[in-house]
Amino acid sequence: MDQKSVFTFFSKYSLIGIILILVLTGCATTDPISENSSGWFDQFLVLPFSLLIKSAASSLGGNFGLSIIAITLLIRLAIMPFMLKQMKNSKEMQEKMKIMKPEMDAIKEKYKGKNDTETKLLMQQEMTQLYQKHQLNPISSMGCLPMIIQFPILIGFYYAIRRTPEIASHSFLWFNLGHTDILLTILAVLVYFVQFRVSQIGMDSNQKKQMAIFGLISPIMIGIVSINAPAALPLYWTVGGLFLIVQTFISRKTA
Repeated sequence: MDQKSVFTFFSKYSLIGIILILVLTGCATTDPISENSSGWFDQFLVLPFSLLIKSAASSLGGNFGLSIIAITLLIRLAIMPFMLKQMKNSKEMQEKMKIMKPEMDAIKEKYKGKNDTETKLLMQQEMTQLYQKHQLNPISSMGCLPMIIQFPILIGFYYAIRRTPEIASHSFLWFNLGHTDILLTILAVLVYFVQFRVSQIGMDSNQKKQMAIFGLISPIMIGIVSINAPAALPLYWTVGGLFLIVQTFISRKTA
């Protein structure tokens, strides 16, 4: 397993994750959430977030825009330690990969042009021994726990915003939270594109090429959903994206 295969692995499964989010967004119900809604997802994730949104709005003078911003920031702050740890592990892995590169290149050169099964197996064994020598496990170094933790939380909050009917009747800044807003949609797309570019700082040219597609997929996905959704959603994504940009800079300062 070389450096390219590690990042290709995560690119592949990240893309699957994005497709799953699109499917969930398109197929899940958008009926108003209430105490009578059935299903564990509604009762244990969507409904609590909906009640939290309404409670926070009540404490903020009935301002649902500020409520969404405040809860988005609180969620991001809560999962931030896990994300910083993941970023630190990723950076440490990249540094070890740079140290290992000469040895990896030597192994690949040794078996260059040999494509039979036995040779590939021998090459794989040498690569595995090299990873063990440097005490590096690429899969565990990347860390899946932050993704496992944040995914249901963010999806639950996402649907709480979509399915809390009180939000639709309120305005915030220049837009109505219940109507589509083109300017806010463009802002959300730009924020996530900038967030992707910031996340690429420090990557070598090969890694940037491998991950380049995500510089388009994530903003495009957000744009497609936002253009057909109430403005409360791109507000949520804009605030979350800005937080991720700040989080990335913090991780580089503390790593």
